Amino acid sequence: MASIYQSIEILSKEKGIDPQIVLDAVKDAMVAAVRKQFRTNEDLVAEFEGGGIQIYAVKRVVEQVQDPVNELTLEQARRLDPGAEVGGVVRIPKSTDLLGRISAQTAKQVILQKVRDAEREIVYQEYSGRVGELVNCTVKRVEGNDLIVDLGKTEARLPKKEQSRLENYSVGDRLRCVIKSVEKTGKTPGVVVSRAAPELVMRLFEQEVPEIYDNTVVIKACAREAGERTKIAVQSRDRDVDSVGACVGMKGMRVQSIIRELRGEKIDIIEYSDDPVVFATHALSPAKIAKVTVLDAAVKHMEVIVDDTQLSLAIGKKGQNVRLAAKLMGWRIDIKSVEEKRREAEFEMAALVVPGAPVSVLIEYGLAEAVASRLMEAGVSTVEQLGAMTPEQLEAIEGIGPETVEAIQIAVNGYYAQFEEALAGGAAPPESLPAQSPPEAAFEGGGQAQGPGGEAAAPEGKPEEVAPGEQAPAHEPDTGPSPAPAPESDLLG
Repeated sequence: MASIYQSIEILSKEKGIDPQIVLDAVKDAMVAAVRKQFRTNEDLVAEFEGGGIQIYAVKRVVEQVQDPVNELTLEQARRLDPGAEVGGVVRIPKSTDLLGRISAQTAKQVILQKVRDAEREIVYQEYSGRVGELVNCTVKRVEGNDLIVDLGKTEARLPKKEQSRLENYSVGDRLRCVIKSVEKTGKTPGVVVSRAAPELVMRLFEQEVPEIYDNTVVIKACAREAGERTKIAVQSRDRDVDSVGACVGMKGMRVQSIIRELRGEKIDIIEYSDDPVVFATHALSPAKIAKVTVLDAAVKHMEVIVDDTQLSLAIGKKGQNVRLAAKLMGWRIDIKSVEEKRREAEFEMAALVVPGAPVSVLIEYGLAEAVASRLMEAGVSTVEQLGAMTPEQLEAIEGIGPETVEAIQIAVNGYYAQFEEALAGGAAPPESLPAQSPPEAAFEGGGQAQGPGGEAAAPEGKPEEVAPGEQAPAHEPDTGPSPAPAPESDLLG
């Protein structure tokens, strides 16, 4: 008995678990072995007696047996125990001398499984409240792409995705990691550590910067792409303390020690601001920002405008700079150059402009204002659209009949008649109808004379000069006074 207790005591100290848990595991193992050996479904219990373990089958005493496996009559029970009574139980010893190799192996597996479950529970209770904590560990062995590290009391797993691409590890290397998570199930160690988590950079800054340790400077956010670049936002609670300068240290000593720990990973230290516009300007450094516009504060969406020369710097290599800035702020950021924004504005303005003359100009040619209003309500906004419509399409508009269609045709014909007259007379058409303007005339004296309507006109008494290869315009005789303002063709003649 002493040897069994000594063995249990040694195992308990080695694994760091309660001896009672090991005792219960041994009892359960023996019960499982006996049940497998005798192939029975009886209720079995194990007890430590006389330096060994005794197994008993427990049966109830009843007046009429309904379950022969677990019940006995009073007569049967008194043969085993003279003091048995109805409603009581009788314990029948089971021999353990007949247990073979298979039963012993079964008992061993049960004990090991119970011990592993107890270890995992202890590890979970100890480390579940330490997630995010910085720990020192040693590489114990390599399993595939993962590393198994020794934390002292237990082992932890460092998966491939939680390793920095700049680092290579060998058995025996000492590392500083953060506890990423604690798992309760599975065959692998219950603790998962990380060298790629942003919390590692935050814990290193807390160790290197006293102002962060005493909460004078606060780390507000951290975004990281392990092995590439980290952005960390800090804010000072004391206006006399520079948050960025405290983290950098004299001649960069503080941040350089962290960079060495991370094997040369770049670190951007940014001053935090509650204003998202100011924060975005800092987060996208080293690029210089021209303008920041919050498009939708509810969904955290903003637009950033930068100079054309700063666009590639703001986006970063493979979009890294803007991606880290968006992760740091928790906002969606759209970056555009000044030239791109200008083209967008021009396109939007062009989309708002409706080409052609408005329908309202036909009022001057006899169209009623009410008819013009009905046409515009129906979506006919320009004279060009109106001229392309058939009488049937016009009559389909509410309030327009055959007589109104005839009035519309007269007004449209009158509107276009002015252009036909202008073209027949050689004058430049009005601005609303695109056409070729007459060639400009050059005058002596270095300037152009202006006609009454702003058109160029030739001074009296001096002939027009034309470019080589061009034909001089024909001069028509003056037939009388012309109405003011005179068309360009009359002034040129």
